[in-house]
Amino acid sequence: MPSTVPPEFSVNIDEKKCARCKKCTIECGFGALAYSNEFDCILADDSKCVACLRCVAMCPRRAIRIERSPLTFKHNDNFTDEIRKNIYKQAETGGILLTAMGCDKPYPIIWDHLLIDACQVTNPSIDPLREPMELRTYLGKKPDRLEFDVDENGDIRLKTELAPNVRLDVPIIFGAMSYGAVSYNVQKSLMMAAMQNGTLMNTGEGGLHRDFYKYKDHVIVQCASGRFGVHAEYLNAGAVVEIKIGQGAKPGIGGHLPGEKIDAEVAKTRMIPVGTDALSPAPHHDIYSIEDLSQLIYALKEATEYKKPVSVKVAAVHNIAAICSGIVRAGADIVTIDGFRGGTGAAPRVIRDNVGIPIELALAAVDDRLRQEGIRNQASLVVGGGIRQSADVIKAIALGADAVMIGTAALVALGCRICQKCNTGNCSWGIATQKPHLVSRLDPEVGAQRLTNLLSAWSHEIQEVLGALGINSIESLRGNRERLRGIGLDEKTLEILGIKPAGR
Repeated sequence: MPSTVPPEFSVNIDEKKCARCKKCTIECGFGALAYSNEFDCILADDSKCVACLRCVAMCPRRAIRIERSPLTFKHNDNFTDEIRKNIYKQAETGGILLTAMGCDKPYPIIWDHLLIDACQVTNPSIDPLREPMELRTYLGKKPDRLEFDVDENGDIRLKTELAPNVRLDVPIIFGAMSYGAVSYNVQKSLMMAAMQNGTLMNTGEGGLHRDFYKYKDHVIVQCASGRFGVHAEYLNAGAVVEIKIGQGAKPGIGGHLPGEKIDAEVAKTRMIPVGTDALSPAPHHDIYSIEDLSQLIYALKEATEYKKPVSVKVAAVHNIAAICSGIVRAGADIVTIDGFRGGTGAAPRVIRDNVGIPIELALAAVDDRLRQEGIRNQASLVVGGGIRQSADVIKAIALGADAVMIGTAALVALGCRICQKCNTGNCSWGIATQKPHLVSRLDPEVGAQRLTNLLSAWSHEIQEVLGALGINSIESLRGNRERLRGIGLDEKTLEILGIKPAGR
């Protein structure tokens, strides 16, 4: 049936500026622009425009302007324009509404209601330009205590056997984005940047392309419910092995990569046929209890000869503190928690926008629970799902995180405009696509440099804040909630976060 959904955006082309070079028609991955020989002009199909802004950026004359279309709906606070458009779409298709990236609803962003303390007189600040500032941290299980032996020569030797840990030169890792959901060039950019900056990149649930095995010291290999690309060599091709239980953008459900994005290389890496949908089930079919999870953790440790930390990734949900306590007791070395603002390549809109909780509350609850139980040192905490800037990193570490993961922010650094159409595979910026002519638009060398620049800028900003706090190590900030204050937050939220209101 013909669609009655009005276009969301309007493409306006200034005919006086337009050079008829047709570059915009080539650059648009969604087919919204076409050249008309009859009228000697560029014609726009507004219904296909997603505001990826590739045409605007590439137009040599700056002749294109994308605007939000003025809708003619009568105003209604209950049945908003978006809700009505969604009803029209489902009445026409009978399908679930899919979307991509993170939740864009106006829920409170708690990071923006947290303020950071600063030193003044009795505890002087530190000048980061003149004093060393340590951003290095280690992920993995830490011992309860250290024991030493003294040999006959009086030399002291560490007696305690340490669990495997992985070193991060910056407390920021690149979150899970699978090959297939993002392009080969995106993954290469992330891995090169991780190596250059002494941090980690997560493969996501799509396996690891053979070309990237050389980055093994800077890769987290993921074992998800679909077991795509999982084999012994793959597990040993990373610095950390991660069991993916849940994802912040879609807690409680599995993944779906459309067959249109499964080309020969993606299929080979994932070990599935070309062109078939990659469906990962909601649960791991061998995990229905903490005991089952423990068995998989130790099976992966056996497969990697106990040389690598094993992480378990879960979505932030209402009983997250108890869940993470069980995960630590099951033997995990790292617990990764993904908040409900986390990005994704594709998710049902109803799940993304209504399921899960903010990472700020989940992190505070988990850190507090593990400390109360005396097991906080038995696992590192990595959090993500809405980390947008260096200030968020600082606040997350003060709330108890060992490190944070970024996904959407990393893609934005690569050029993403967050048009939320990753699931279509038509990304005009060469990011969430497998179409060769689009993939080639992202140069991995340039991408890695942009990511390096981002991490460098954030690192300098983190050092500035540490100096203002009068500390010279990121480890001294971890879990130090006394250095945070809340503003505009209710008493219950402050209680869960474990911080005081501003002014106290």
